[in-house]
Amino acid sequence: MEMDKVKLVKYIDHTQLKPFATFDDIKKLCDEAIKYGFYLVMVAPIYVKFVKEYLADKGKDIKVGTVVGFPLGYSHTSIKVKETLKAIEDGADEIDMVMNISYFKSKKYNLVLEDIKEVVNASQGKIVKVIVETCYLTVEEKYNVAKLVLESGAHFIKTSTGFGKEGAKIEDVKIFKQVVGDKIGIKAAGGIRTLKQMLDFIKAGANRIGTSSSVKIIEEIE
Repeated sequence: MEMDKVKLVKYIDHTQLKPFATFDDIKKLCDEAIKYGFYLVMVAPIYVKFVKEYLADKGKDIKVGTVVGFPLGYSHTSIKVKETLKAIEDGADEIDMVMNISYFKSKKYNLVLEDIKEVVNASQGKIVKVIVETCYLTVEEKYNVAKLVLESGAHFIKTSTGFGKEGAKIEDVKIFKQVVGDKIGIKAAGGIRTLKQMLDFIKAGANRIGTSSSVKIIEEIE
């Protein structure tokens, strides 16, 4: 069970993206990540530099992630690129960008692809995850979006922002896995609050779990 815990914490992007989160909330997030050894802390862009500096000693192995085009995805590509460059300048190790869902629903796939590729190019080799917000997509669109993300050069496809009408679903992760296989990663996020949920998503094919309930999940193991 102890080995299971060691493995499971490395799946977790320990997340605090609430719009009313304070510096104290972010500090708490970092302290929890240090205590439990979570793989990454996911914070709003304004907190990246603070988190990087805060983790510099005790939590130097913990990655710092942030969001781009969040949570709606319809920022101009040039703005997403600037967000990405600033995030990396501040110390971000991973970028979770929101796909342009409006363009995708309009079948402007070339524009969606260009948007993602520009962020990937701006990321300077850092990990890029593409949030596709599955709650707004049909089953057919979920297959198509997975193919598009695979083509884009991004490193992960991610289910949800956590701000949509629904979060991650097992069937969506299974669809993505059918399309991307082991070529890129799959991040399940949105509404994952229990150990059972986390294990079910991993079994379905998720390589990373985004959750703000990380401590509760690990305490279930203990």
